Amino acid sequence: MGVALLVAAPAEARKKPAPPPPPAPVIPQVRSGDAGVDAFYFYDRSGAPMWLRDDAGRQAAARVAEVLDRAPIDGLSEGSVLAATVRSAITRGTLDDDAAISVAWLKYVRALKAPVAGVDYGDAALKPAIPTAKEALSELVSAPSMLGKVNEVSAVNPLYSALRDQAVTAGQGADPRVRASLDRLRLLPATGRAILVDVASAELWMLENGQPVDSMKVVVGKTTSPTPLLAGTIHYVTFNPYWHILDDVARRKVAPIVIKRGVSYLKAAKYDTVASWTDPQPVDPTTIDWKAVAAGTDHVFIRQKPGVNNMMGAMKFSFENADDIFLHDTPHKELFGKAKRTLSLGCVRLEHASRLAQWMLGRDAAPPSDAPELHVMVDKGVPVYLLYLTATVTDGQLAFAKDVYGLDPQPTALAAAEPASTPADAAQGPPVTAH
Repeated sequence: MGVALLVAAPAEARKKPAPPPPPAPVIPQVRSGDAGVDAFYFYDRSGAPMWLRDDAGRQAAARVAEVLDRAPIDGLSEGSVLAATVRSAITRGTLDDDAAISVAWLKYVRALKAPVAGVDYGDAALKPAIPTAKEALSELVSAPSMLGKVNEVSAVNPLYSALRDQAVTAGQGADPRVRASLDRLRLLPATGRAILVDVASAELWMLENGQPVDSMKVVVGKTTSPTPLLAGTIHYVTFNPYWHILDDVARRKVAPIVIKRGVSYLKAAKYDTVASWTDPQPVDPTTIDWKAVAAGTDHVFIRQKPGVNNMMGAMKFSFENADDIFLHDTPHKELFGKAKRTLSLGCVRLEHASRLAQWMLGRDAAPPSDAPELHVMVDKGVPVYLLYLTATVTDGQLAFAKDVYGLDPQPTALAAAEPASTPADAAQGPPVTAH
């Protein structure tokens, strides 16, 4: 007789099978034509709309359409077409329509951040950066008000807005001088402090939150040695500077006098001859072949000692750039009385250098001592922009300056028929709110 053996099943086998996991949520996908926008809606929004989700978003979208109506003046030629797309999208209200609004906005923001022709950046941080879709759209949805952010971004900065609004009012939004000046003005920050040198009108403005708070005349480069368009950051003021004489000046101005009058001229003019700018060891001027220097076949390093006749004046403001351009004081104050101030070799001479230094330092601009080349640090670096504005707003009116360097496209026949002299020719520039 067999014996049946009963073996207990393992506990795991007696358990009920686990229910299947719930299906993964289906995230609606959009195909806007921009991969970055599509990814933002999928990964960051989980398929949720951002413009058409509520009345506040729709108001922001409606404002985008208004901004796009005038976008050709901002450099987005398809602005009016995109404005119509946005208005249709608001009416239909689907997720794809929401994404279409985002694509239109992204194109506008990228137009405002496009590279500016002809400007060199000594400080790379000042160069416009094209935003990704995630960066541009996240900035909107994280703002306390999407409408407020649309207005803030589209305003660019106060000087830009003033010129754009006045040009649109005057019906001259297509004038190439307006377009070129706007293109350069959009580099200016809307917040914080900055220095704007308008090379076209030979004027400088100190800006706070995009508004001029003080101004002065400047001397800029001759047409044969034009001041370049630059963006850099000034980190210190140099008191009692040396003047490092350029090769061309040494060849044309200094060497012929030394040949005629002897090396005693150098002492009288307070000139030192040195090994190099980085190694300023004295070099006996009698060992230099001055005829070769005058002929341009030999090189010499000459610097002028600080003093009342030093061509740098009492102070200078250096910033990194490939052209070795800087702002500086000058003993020749009579030059600021001239209407035409394209007189330098490229650097910018200041009418009131001490006033600029005091504004930057926030205290008296007196040098700490009479030692040469004293660098006094600025608490926070101040960006400086050397731009070229042939169109500005002066006394509430659109005004044009002469294109002294020939940098702008030629005006249309209609614009060319305007009077040659307008308020900007008198180097008035943007209005100053305080002195």
